[in-house]
Amino acid sequence: MKLLFITVLLLTTMLQAEPKKKSIHALYIPLADHYGALVAYERYRDKMKYADFKITQMKNWDLLRAYFQSGKVDMAFVMSPLAMDMFNQKPDFRWIGLMHRDGNALAINDLIKTKINLAAKRIDRKPNHEVADALKELYIENKSPTKIGMPHLLSTHSVILYRYLKEYGTSIAFSTKEKAEVLGISVSPPKAPQFIKINSARATPAAFEQSLPWADVVETEKFGYVAWYSKDVMPFKYGHVECITLATDKAIDEKRRAVNEVNYFIHKAGKDIEKARAEGGEALEEIVKIVRKHIKAHTREAIIASLDIELNVINYKHLNVDKEGLKQIMDYAFEGSIIKNKIDISSFADESFSQTVGN
Repeated sequence: MKLLFITVLLLTTMLQAEPKKKSIHALYIPLADHYGALVAYERYRDKMKYADFKITQMKNWDLLRAYFQSGKVDMAFVMSPLAMDMFNQKPDFRWIGLMHRDGNALAINDLIKTKINLAAKRIDRKPNHEVADALKELYIENKSPTKIGMPHLLSTHSVILYRYLKEYGTSIAFSTKEKAEVLGISVSPPKAPQFIKINSARATPAAFEQSLPWADVVETEKFGYVAWYSKDVMPFKYGHVECITLATDKAIDEKRRAVNEVNYFIHKAGKDIEKARAEGGEALEEIVKIVRKHIKAHTREAIIASLDIELNVINYKHLNVDKEGLKQIMDYAFEGSIIKNKIDISSFADESFSQTVGN
């Protein structure tokens, strides 16, 4: 009896010593940018010792922003200019890592495509003067700007488009109050393909600059074309900064180990995606299954096209905080009046969450 009592006591002590998992609730948008979060959730949430990892898909960036800033969630995956604007408004969160690098593209409809010589293979489509010249020509013909849809005006996509058009002497405005050859408007990512379809049906030139795989959706389903990829507009070591991982100060203070664990497994999931891209076959199909479980609108063909290893237009490597990479985006965003104020990047970044992930 005494031995049984001691055994029960030891077991009780061991169970009490086990750290209780803390809820880490993260927000994401249905983009290839956030595939790492989906893979981390499906493959590793049961292996997490400190975090009870939960994810919620948001329909658009304004909803994600409002929900994150409500203080009811712990983490969010956000485009860098939007994150900087949020930080300027209320600096109660920190940047702890990247979700991916590169990963967006300009898609155009037939009315723009007929004015350019588009290479047959996507890998050969580069951001030369042709699309910019076509947009200037259309402005003269129609006496109105061509609308280009972006996921949000405070987006890396706006920065990429601004830099491209500036290089070829084409003007862009983000308000109807300004005169320009291009008008940037907000179109939520899932609605971007429909934006192309509707305008084509109206015989109106239109384009969108969105994250993958939406540009690949219009190309693979044959109602639009990828004109170029962002990595060729904004070249940077390892790829330009795009969506970043944010964690609230409260979560960092009260759930540091859990936040760090989730961030670690997002990095690990990035390695999984890269490995699957290289191997192809069943390994890649497993990633496709995970993505389509959460995002039905991403077709198998579009996912595979976006993750094409030879094209290499998005990557999930080098996901630690990259101050120099963020500064590149911030400087162009400020120059193009996409953000009103710069931020102190050192205050924004928390490099203590840097990860080293083995194979």
